[in-house]
Amino acid sequence: MITGVIKNKIDKIWTDIWAGGISNPLTVIEQLTYLMFIRSLDEKELENEEFSNMTGDAAEPIFPRSEIGQAMRWSRFRDKDARDIYNIISKYAFPAIKKMKYGRLPDFDKNGEMIEIPDRNDGETVQTAFTRYMNDAAFSIPNPQLLQKIITGLDDLYEHDISELDMQGDLYEYMLGKLAVAGQNGQFRTPKHIREMMVELVAPTPDDVICDPACGTAGFLVSAAEYIRRHYEDTMTEEQWENFAGSTFTGYDTDPTMLRISAMNMMLHSVTDPDIDYRDSVSKQNNVSGKYTVCLANPPFKGSVDAESINDNLKAVTNTKKTELLFIALFLRMLQKGGRCACIVPDGVLFGSSNAHKSIRKELIENHQLKAVISMPSGVFKPYAGVSTAVLVFVKTDAGGTENVWFYDMKADGFSLDDKRSEITENDIPDIIRRFYDPEGEKSRQRTEQSFFVPKQEIVDNDYDLSINKYKKTEYAAVEYPPTEEILAELNGLYRELGDTLSELEGAVNG
Repeated sequence: MITGVIKNKIDKIWTDIWAGGISNPLTVIEQLTYLMFIRSLDEKELENEEFSNMTGDAAEPIFPRSEIGQAMRWSRFRDKDARDIYNIISKYAFPAIKKMKYGRLPDFDKNGEMIEIPDRNDGETVQTAFTRYMNDAAFSIPNPQLLQKIITGLDDLYEHDISELDMQGDLYEYMLGKLAVAGQNGQFRTPKHIREMMVELVAPTPDDVICDPACGTAGFLVSAAEYIRRHYEDTMTEEQWENFAGSTFTGYDTDPTMLRISAMNMMLHSVTDPDIDYRDSVSKQNNVSGKYTVCLANPPFKGSVDAESINDNLKAVTNTKKTELLFIALFLRMLQKGGRCACIVPDGVLFGSSNAHKSIRKELIENHQLKAVISMPSGVFKPYAGVSTAVLVFVKTDAGGTENVWFYDMKADGFSLDDKRSEITENDIPDIIRRFYDPEGEKSRQRTEQSFFVPKQEIVDNDYDLSINKYKKTEYAAVEYPPTEEILAELNGLYRELGDTLSELEGAVNG
């Protein structure tokens, strides 16, 4: 949990960077990511050295044993002169992490030229998800003084406030939260409490294979990882832990910056080698089918894609260029039978009248099991978007299974629905989770309540419309008014009082 003291320290670092001339919050996070990664490598090296001293087993070093190689370590350069620090990071440490292979950094010769690590005989190059997308990365901290301020600030945080790995993740989550106030960058992040609600609804286990094909900063994958650790940490087998560190989690995106940030985010949450991949998920480039047991996503809503690039098997389900519809078809294709999905969609998906809209709703209801439609208030994504959205929860069956669909009308999510998004006491999320897992208790609820079931046939009869207002009934309370004579008498009394007051004022003015 980010407390006031830690928050103030992070904000101070952030303010220093902005004052130093870097105003794009995405660039700020990217530059901090590189520095946090360099520091984490030295932390890992120190742990390896300590282990080697205790056991006598020498681990392969991350940093070269040369003078320059050792100078790249955070613990060696952090107390140096600002100009020396800047020279070491800009000329050596940053270029080295861009060329990292097999968990090792390359060395430099006496002239400062990099000696790249050769590929192994088997031709397999082992890189982390982070270093895989570093080719286009640029070190853009403009001067030594600013860099020294950042390093001093990060050191203070790590040594006094966030020494535990879980807290590092909280720090990164807080920094990513600053994207929410960044306007055009807000689409990269779904609020943490909404992600956690969706994860609760699909309840991932250590044996699941989880994918977000529009991963952005990997928030959904992080929330899923936290859920698994919270519920299964004490019972997981060695094989499950091995999978947890990598193959359990997959994320696709088309922005290299997002891929770098998401890989770092996962690493800070103990997922050291997730499958974070550059991929246009709805294009012919992506042919993944029947691989995952859980999909979690907030796919892009706006715009459309080139019709020629769309994978034909998606168009067979919903013939459209609208990404919000194509992604639903994509989830169904990528999931194994029995796989669960919770995804965010704009309200138009629920009631749109085009053939493409109707066909995707029909596909969910007739050929799979649509479990829930949770309508969210339009302020959930403020201040950067006011669109009304809903969460769909469904299971891929390829054999139907939809009998009743559960609807919930979320009115509050624990935060004000204005641009400030201040924390408030009203919060429907705990109630949503409780009711979702109590279907028997929901069967008797009336359409005037906040949640209720709707039979499949009724939805079919309504052209597969999934908007809650189509089925919710409003209860009108009778209001009794006093007789007309009493209302008129009261109004006359008010007029007399007003006349007396005006007379007094005129007297005072003329007196």
